[in-house]
Amino acid sequence: MKRKSWIAMLLLVMLSGMVLSACSGSKSESVKVKVGEVTRSMFYAPEYVALAKGFFKDEGLDVDLQTTAGGDKTMTALLSGVIDVALVGSETSVYVAQQGADDPVINFAQLTQTDGTFLVSRKPVDSFNWDQLKNSTFLGQRKGGMPQMAGEFTLKKHGINPQADLNLIQNIDFANIATAFASGTGDYVQLFEPQASIFEKEGKGHVIASFGVESGKLPYTVFMTKKSFIDKNSDTVQKFTNAVHKAQMWVQENSPETIADTILPYFKDTDRDIAVSVVKRYKEQGSYATDPILDESEWNNLMDVMSTAGELKSKVEYKSIVNTSFAEKSMK
Repeated sequence: MKRKSWIAMLLLVMLSGMVLSACSGSKSESVKVKVGEVTRSMFYAPEYVALAKGFFKDEGLDVDLQTTAGGDKTMTALLSGVIDVALVGSETSVYVAQQGADDPVINFAQLTQTDGTFLVSRKPVDSFNWDQLKNSTFLGQRKGGMPQMAGEFTLKKHGINPQADLNLIQNIDFANIATAFASGTGDYVQLFEPQASIFEKEGKGHVIASFGVESGKLPYTVFMTKKSFIDKNSDTVQKFTNAVHKAQMWVQENSPETIADTILPYFKDTDRDIAVSVVKRYKEQGSYATDPILDESEWNNLMDVMSTAGELKSKVEYKSIVNTSFAEKSMK
């Protein structure tokens, strides 16, 4: 009798242990999400904040971040299933839509809301006027990309025809534009940070205008994925968006110094003072989106920018490739 009771008790303990282990395991399990970013940039500070502060982890997500170097490569990785989510310019989703994709790419959480480039001159300029660019050698960005389109949109707004009024150079790879300018090519250059701040610190260039301020609010960099992924993983997309929104609020509430210190592990070769300068400049001009909603007014501005650049075959309707439901829910 005693032996039977002992065996029964042992079985009960073993069963309880298995149940507790199973419950513990279910709590610790996380969903892996493969994310491809178009480039590594402090322009995307909220993304690195979400990783560094554990906001994705708090939502039960294990985010595997990789830099896919270029809009075309990033979109190819998304369409082929190499990544689940892409952080890239909204224009890439428009290009896919214009090709008549059966599984459209859907924009679901906006990260940046202005262009991130600056006009840098080789010589100091006391009183800048856009007419000063005429007949100069201008080192621009790659044709068809958002930096180039926002740049040309701004130039035309100020009465400058990029092809007729400038010696326009845009056949240099994105990664080599700063190096080309530093080596003596061009009177003016369109640059992202941190190159702009680095050139200022080294005396190689001078920031005289912001294309972000001039071109207005745009869905410049957005988290997007295929419609089929959303259909199968809507809960994951919601949790991802929740984490993004937490990071956006955190960025709004903290100083450039605190933000820079938080994201510096992702930029190990960057000087802290440069990082603070970059974050401060982007934050002051409102480049970081304050929430993940891609507004229709921003979308319409994107259509105008792409149309002006000659890159829009026909207008793509806002609701056809934009889903704001996840962003809206994350804000409640």
